[in-house]
Amino acid sequence: MREEGKITVFLLDDHEVVRRGVHELLSVEPDIEVVGEAGTAEEALVRIPAVKPDVAVLDVRLPDGSGVEVCREVRSQDESVRCLMLTSFADDEALFDAIMAGASGYVLKAIRGNELLTAVREVAAGKSLLDPVATARVLERLRDGNSPKRDDKLDSLTDQERRILDLIGEGLTNRAIGERLHLAEKTIKNYVSSLLSKLGMERRSQAAAYVARRQAERG
Repeated sequence: MREEGKITVFLLDDHEVVRRGVHELLSVEPDIEVVGEAGTAEEALVRIPAVKPDVAVLDVRLPDGSGVEVCREVRSQDESVRCLMLTSFADDEALFDAIMAGASGYVLKAIRGNELLTAVREVAAGKSLLDPVATARVLERLRDGNSPKRDDKLDSLTDQERRILDLIGEGLTNRAIGERLHLAEKTIKNYVSSLLSKLGMERRSQAAAYVARRQAERG
């Protein structure tokens, strides 16, 4: 039975020692309660909807998938669950994927215990929290690394595809885009596949990066 007023947390990490350490760290806090754990994506996708935590702390790399995929699936079912990605690697693509999946935060496992507690509390309060080191790497790449796609590729998009591309850039899920445009989620998925193909991209994160670069260039 969960206690009223506490932040409820679910832990997903395939390393039991890491999971137990985080559990112990969180459990001693008077305002936090760990309501469930899992070591695989499959287990998490069953257990998280059952316990409906305020915050899901998700390891990015799992033996049977990715915490990012778990975040995307959980958030598509229940947007009240806030996801905090926890990883050993400052991976630019994973950061973008996490943002696109609707994650509220992305922190490295090198984070100090008190900083993780702060991260959980801030994410639970509805704030967006991204690890500054990882975020700086992404911004640097956007600024200096990859040049944007030529605008003539944009010309191949329909007006609807351009609208959806902009919404992807805002970090909306397919479901959220569908609600905004009053279209079925499956229809949005088809539009996304089409626009990615036209832009020569394979992943939503690439489209998000492209939108961000264009906005930065326009100032």
